Amino acid sequence: FPILKERQRQRAGTMSGGQQQMLAMGSALMVDPDILLLDEPSAGLAPELVEDMFDRIDEINDAGTAILMVEQNAKKALRRCDRGYVLVNGENAYEGPGDELLQDQEVRKRFLGG
Repeated sequence: FPILKERQRQRAGTMSGGQQQMLAMGSALMVDPDILLLDEPSAGLAPELVEDMFDRIDEINDAGTAILMVEQNAKKALRRCDRGYVLVNGENAYEGPGDELLQDQEVRKRFLGG
């Protein structure tokens, strides 16, 4: 997260929401985890930074860290995931490989805008 280098003397509480998200993820990675749990990693990011965040998540995963992510940006998340779960009222309603969920007509109609 190169932007954080520019902010190294800035207090976390004064950073933007997206920068705080990057800082939290970077802090979690410092212990070299086997799995990284992410809750809405694109939340608070400017639209032009969302793709960069997902690219960074891909890089982390490609380097060997498993990712468990909750994300409302379902299309972006499903395009990148090995396995996805769609919850309805807190219950697992659909599951499978991300590309299959993206092609499922019911999932598309109910959750992805058709």
